[in-house]
This record gives sequence, structure tokens and C-alpha cells, in this order.
Amino acid sequence: MKVLKQALLFVMFSFVASLTATAQGTEPESQPTDYLTKEFHAGRRQALRDLMPANSVAVVFAYPERIFSKDVNYVYHPNPDMYYFSGYKEPDACLLVFKEMQTDAEGSYNEVMFVRRRDPSRESWTGRRLGAEGVKSKLGFSRVYVSTEFDKFPIDFKKFSEVVTDRLPDDAGGDLKALVANFKGKMGTTNTADFATFTGALRGIKTPEELVLLKKSVEISSIAHAEAMRAVNPKMSERELEGIMLYVHKKYGAEDEGYPPIVGAGANGCILHYEENNSTEIKNQLVLMDVGAEYHGYSADVTRTFPANGKFTEEQKAIYQIVYDAQEEVFKLCHEGTKSAALNAKASEVLAAGLMKLGIIKTAAELRTYYGHSVTHQLGLDVHDKGVRGSDLKAGMVLTNEPGLYIPAGSPCDKKWWNIGVRIEDDVLIGKTEGTWLSIDAPRKWQDVEKTIAEKSIFDAVKLPALK
Repeated sequence: MKVLKQALLFVMFSFVASLTATAQGTEPESQPTDYLTKEFHAGRRQALRDLMPANSVAVVFAYPERIFSKDVNYVYHPNPDMYYFSGYKEPDACLLVFKEMQTDAEGSYNEVMFVRRRDPSRESWTGRRLGAEGVKSKLGFSRVYVSTEFDKFPIDFKKFSEVVTDRLPDDAGGDLKALVANFKGKMGTTNTADFATFTGALRGIKTPEELVLLKKSVEISSIAHAEAMRAVNPKMSERELEGIMLYVHKKYGAEDEGYPPIVGAGANGCILHYEENNSTEIKNQLVLMDVGAEYHGYSADVTRTFPANGKFTEEQKAIYQIVYDAQEEVFKLCHEGTKSAALNAKASEVLAAGLMKLGIIKTAAELRTYYGHSVTHQLGLDVHDKGVRGSDLKAGMVLTNEPGLYIPAGSPCDKKWWNIGVRIEDDVLIGKTEGTWLSIDAPRKWQDVEKTIAEKSIFDAVKLPALK
């Protein structure tokens, strides 16, 4: 009995010790060293203050957690604005940024964070939390409270001329739900300003620190696309091809993808946002792969289209070349001062001319039958990133260049063109006089695509046992 008691005491002591270590914020070894710094985030908050109107406060809430199945949540993805301005990546949080210094009994401040509390018992299940002290020490904030203290925090929103805020997460639960409710109660009928007006102006132009991460995300994605070309064979499934790309992403340290991967063979390639990826055999068809890594929050967006058997048919090659030509012409406009609308106008012009030459359409107005999206969007913390809509291009913007043509079965043209879907999408950094291809490591010319497919892949030797 004495031995049993000693054993139980030892187990209890070990458990408490593990919780204590967690509560003290024990960090795992070998963490990435290229995250954005607390100085970067502080600089973004100051840039926000510089844009805000006099006597105003900006309020940013964390995104809520989402249920995946029963008592299992989706992997949490932080609100990009919360991350941009604070570096905080957890739920149940609120950031206040004041235009002018505020004063209370504790002293002066111009920013306050409310974050979820430390909970050693929960952290042993779901991972480490920063807590108030961690946010102070690691993210550089001096005024930090746990989220449940927001209701008692002495702030009168009614004294501000404007409260700058985004859409509130009204469907949140737990501590975030209470945060939002308390905020609404304190707000009353105070004037509000649209947060997007300010974040679009800031996030639309990438800083040098951001470009380091964004370029890495695009490079990882480009290498993955090239490896998918080398590995492809007609007996593969769409999901297997997707898995090859995701492995490459993870090998280089990308935490996630910026959006659900699109891997469409044949007719599936004519569905713009096809996400099922469940065709069990891609056969001798064109494969359209729109897959981009997310590295430290920054998303790439790269698309390649290639023949599973290694050789384009004459019809596939003809459509591919039209899309390639359109992309080349759009790239010539990717410099500061270009009207944003000019990019899609140029893409449409080249695509329409190419289809008319092939006899697929008779007038340029018919192009919308086969080209149903725009040629570009901004790229960054969101795959469709914030920016000033409709503005002229400026140096430091990162845009996609993604013309495409999609001819599903049943289209009003010769059947030889049916089920050919082609999109070529690259990520471009806008410069003063010219753009820079960021996704250069993914082959684009049809000749280079065929050459890459003919090369050996590191995945050729992978052999798994058959399922019983």
C-alpha cells in the first residue's frame, strides 16, 4: 500500500510539474527564426495612427474558432488584421489602437490588448498560450489584460469622434462573444469608420519585411508546381497530385495553404473553383493545378496547367498559347502608374483575338462565355488581399496575373475544343518601371512544361503497400 501511495504521489507530482512548466511558457526547441518582429508590428500600429482621424480609436477583434466536427475545431487561422498590427495569433482577443495618448490612474498609453487567459489544464491538451505576460514580453505591449477584464476596463467610447472598426464577429462563442457584447454596450451610438479604408491603404503596399516572407511563400509554391509536373502520370488521382504539392510545402516549412487546393483534370479544370479533387484517375487529360502555400501568414497564388501524359495535343497547345500570350501582355503593364482596369482590358483583348482566330468565337463580346473572371487581385496575408480597390498600380503592390480560358463540354464550338481548361497564374511584384515575376521557378512556356514533365521526380521511387 505504501508503495502504491508513493507511486500515486509521484504521478501527481509529475503531472503538476508538467502543468507548471506549461504555465511558465516552456518553449519547444528549433522554432522558425524568420517571423515578423514585434518592431514590425509596432511600426504598423504607428502607421495606422498616422492615417486615423483626430480623436479616434481603432478596434480589432480576433476571428472566432470554428467547429470542424462535434468537439473538434478547425485549425485556427488568425484574423490577418490582428496579426498584422500585433503579431497575435490566438482567438478571444481584442486590440485597441488610439490616435492620441490616453491617461488613467496607471499612466499613459496609446494601445491596449485583451487576450485569452493562461490555462495550464487546457494548454496540456491544445497547446501553449501567450497570456497577458507573454504578449508583453514577446509582442512588446505594455498594457495587456485578459479578455474577461474588458467589461471593467474604464473606457468611454462615446468621447471619441470616431471608432474605426471592421465587421464584428457576431457569431462568436465563449470569451470572444462576451468581448463583442461588452464592446457594443460601451459603444452605444458612437460614430464608426470603416476599418478597411485604413487597412487597405497599408496592407496594399508591402514592406520589405513582408516581401521576404511573401517571396518565400511564392518560391515554395513554384518549386512544388515544378515537382508536381515531374511526378505526374495518367494513373494518378487528383488527390495524389495534390498531396505531392502539400508535401513540398511542408518540407520547406509552410504552415498551410492560402486556400483550398484546386486540382482539376479534364472537365474538372473548366470549373473555376473546383475543390473536390476526387477524380481517381487523371488519365491522358490536361490538369489544372491552382495551389499556393501559406508561409508565416503570407499566401502565394500560383496556377499551372499541363498534360498528364507529358505532351499537349494541338488543340490544348493552341489554347495554352493564347493564355500565355495574354499573360505576357499583361505583365508589360505591371508597373507603377498603370490603371488597374487596364490589366483585365488587355487580357480580354488578347484572349478574344486568339479565340476569334481559332474560330471559337465570332465577336469579342462572346469572350465571357470562356473567360469568367478577372486577370488580377492583390496578394498578401489574404489570398485576395486588402488594398485600395480600383487604384492605380503602385510600387510595392503584389498582384496575380492569371488569364484563363475554359471550354466545358456542350460549349457552342467544335467538339475538339471541349473540356480544355487552361489557367496560368503568376505572382508579380509591381515596380516603378517594371514588374518582377516572383513565381519564376514554375515552368510557364509549353515547351518548358513538357521538358519538366519528362524529368525524373523524387516521388518516382515512392511505393506504398496496397490496401487490403
